Amino acid sequence: MASPVDSGIYLASRSPRRRELLAQIGVRYRLLLFRAHPGRALDVDEAPLAGEAPAAYVERLAAVKAEAAWTSLESRNLPRAPVLAADTTVAVEGAILAKPADREDAAGMLRRLSGRRHEVLTAVALKDGDWIQGALSVSEVAFKPLSEHEIRQYVATGECDDKAGAYAIQGRAARFIADLRGSYSGVMGLPLYETGQLLERLARERRHP
Repeated sequence: MASPVDSGIYLASRSPRRRELLAQIGVRYRLLLFRAHPGRALDVDEAPLAGEAPAAYVERLAAVKAEAAWTSLESRNLPRAPVLAADTTVAVEGAILAKPADREDAAGMLRRLSGRRHEVLTAVALKDGDWIQGALSVSEVAFKPLSEHEIRQYVATGECDDKAGAYAIQGRAARFIADLRGSYSGVMGLPLYETGQLLERLARERRHP
């Protein structure tokens, strides 16, 4: 019997990094976007709940995005296929550093990360009908001490925009990283091991319900 993902999945994300990572492991996918806004991903409220821990935050958002995407799929009568969603955040001593509001906010986040270790948490959720499961990747990243000039120069590139923690490990910020313990792809935004495990779990579920 063919795997339920042989014909492809839906990716509920506008992130080009997640697209590249899925392609890297040979997963066929289609983007699940709003028809009225080409290129726009499904919207959810990404504000943390009061007192919410970073792990709980990303796991909740990944699941909410997967549920919202499945609802959109059904309402638009699209061909059925599993839906994959993900969410990434940066945490320093339990405090969530999500996407910066603006470039001043981004500069403030980078100052906070300068010369210290932080966590990058990415949760993935896979939904297929009533079946939904998730997985969490937690990595530890150490930044070198950053000068104000380095921070301003980096922020001016715009690479910090729309990035959790205001940086992209696969871009210019790579030179800031003194140490990484965990998943490089997880820090990029889609942990490939955990994603592969979810896809395999769904395939087993389909073979042996």
